[in-house]
Amino acid sequence: MLKTLLAEVKQYKKASVLTPIFMTGEVIMEIAIPMMMARLIDNGVDKGDFRAVCITGGIMAAMAFVSLACGVLSGKYGALASSGFAHNLRQAMFRNIQTFSFANLDKYSTAGLVTRMTTDVTNVQNAYQMILRMCIRAPMMLVCAMAAAMFISLRMSMIFVAALVLLGIALFFITTHAHPIFNQVFHKYDDLNASVQENVNAIRVVKAYVREAHETEKFHSANDSLYWLFIRAEKLITLNAPAMQFTMYGCILAISWLGAHMISAGSLTTGNLMSLFTYVMNILMSLMMLSMIFVMITMSRASAERIAEVLEEKADLVSPAAARQTVADGSVDFERVSFAYGAGKPVLQSIDLHIRPGETVGIIGGTGSAKTSLVQLIPRLYDVTDGTVRVGGTDVREYELDALRGAVAMVLQKNVLFSGTVKENLRWGNKNASDEELVHACRLAQADEFIRTLPEGYDTYIEQGGTNVSGGQKQRLCIARALIKKPKILILDDSTSAVDTHTDALIRDAFAEELPETTKLIIAQRVSSVQNADKILVLDEGRIAAFGTHEELLQTSEIYRDVYKSQQKGADDDAAARRA
Repeated sequence: MLKTLLAEVKQYKKASVLTPIFMTGEVIMEIAIPMMMARLIDNGVDKGDFRAVCITGGIMAAMAFVSLACGVLSGKYGALASSGFAHNLRQAMFRNIQTFSFANLDKYSTAGLVTRMTTDVTNVQNAYQMILRMCIRAPMMLVCAMAAAMFISLRMSMIFVAALVLLGIALFFITTHAHPIFNQVFHKYDDLNASVQENVNAIRVVKAYVREAHETEKFHSANDSLYWLFIRAEKLITLNAPAMQFTMYGCILAISWLGAHMISAGSLTTGNLMSLFTYVMNILMSLMMLSMIFVMITMSRASAERIAEVLEEKADLVSPAAARQTVADGSVDFERVSFAYGAGKPVLQSIDLHIRPGETVGIIGGTGSAKTSLVQLIPRLYDVTDGTVRVGGTDVREYELDALRGAVAMVLQKNVLFSGTVKENLRWGNKNASDEELVHACRLAQADEFIRTLPEGYDTYIEQGGTNVSGGQKQRLCIARALIKKPKILILDDSTSAVDTHTDALIRDAFAEELPETTKLIIAQRVSSVQNADKILVLDEGRIAAFGTHEELLQTSEIYRDVYKSQQKGADDDAAARRA
């Protein structure tokens, strides 16, 4: 884990090295100043030597200035190193997530990934800065102050050794019991973020069904769960303060009592006792810093593990060595294909299917018949469990992924638009497409007419998720975006469900006239959307139930015939109702 995280320090290595160097300079000056103070008292004040007071005081002032400068520079470089480290972590996670296959993404929730890139990175950033500064300052101050105390009085320094043992036991108890709770905390953060994200994305549905109270209660439950976990963790962590206070005051009382006896006996000077008081404060402050570091590391350890998990995740799907860079044509062949999600039950079994370039193939089937799973294997969004999928006569696993997916345009079942203008969304299909190409694709998708009615036409701003356009408009924009790729294979996954039958027919006619060489696979619930296709594939529970033309299936496929009749009856009933 540490190797994975520290690999992202990169260009901030210099700042990461300078931070502890300057911090070391600050500590050395702070340790030297009490020694100079003892000399000032014993050789200057007690003896009435004004010249010694001025010289020693001047040296102490110079030391204080150097200490201040080192502290400022340490803070500057520490902030630079930790902020840069956090920047690189977010960048590396996002870059790695972009390489994930659908199978990789299935392992994480969206809210979980967001939490890792925000809350978890912030925790690690704070811990890294504290490690660079406090993890150098506290141990060094502790060791130097202990050495100085032993130099003054070995007997008195044993008080500090006893204090270290007591605090070590307390810190061990706190950290070992708090870490498991913080692990639970960050999982609860995921749940809380998921609740917020789901609510905001579906706010229109929430209001339409008057479920605000239910959603508020659900959020309240997730928030309360997080609250009580934090309470448990903080109860343990707050034990740190009383342990520190008890140790500190105990040390001061012990040194005062023992020091008074030693001064009376003549084995300790007043200046040395004053230095010991300074060193006891340095030692105890160092211990307090160490306890804070332990707390911060305990909190950030869970975050670091979650970040490393994403960084170390390897994409399931990668391009092979010497991969093919071009797709010959739009032919698609499934040869004895079976597919399962992870270690689950196969959702596709023994699929044999052969589609020629330029053919239009409709795909219908009931809910859960694996229609979407079938077409997702073509651009290799998932890999088959058994068998082979060929595109252009070549196994899809032999292609460069970008080349394969560049030849396949897929309009997913869930239409997604991004914040930006209509043009910017359309150019996701081809960033170099001209305005004329955008308009032509929109005309084929029957989107041009409604785009021109928008306030600024093709320059109209689309809100995140396309919330300011209707479902049918969103579908047509997504189809146009796919057409701009000029693909060899076009897959429409129930992508015209929100448009009326007349517009659906116009889109299909445009495809037939303008895209004769493009292989078109159309998943639809309406038979009318696929009945004019060259072939129609009927899926039933992950198996091919029938494959043929509309007329052939009416004769040979009971499933297809039942769907057709039920939809025809529904259409006739609607027509009769309108006439009445």
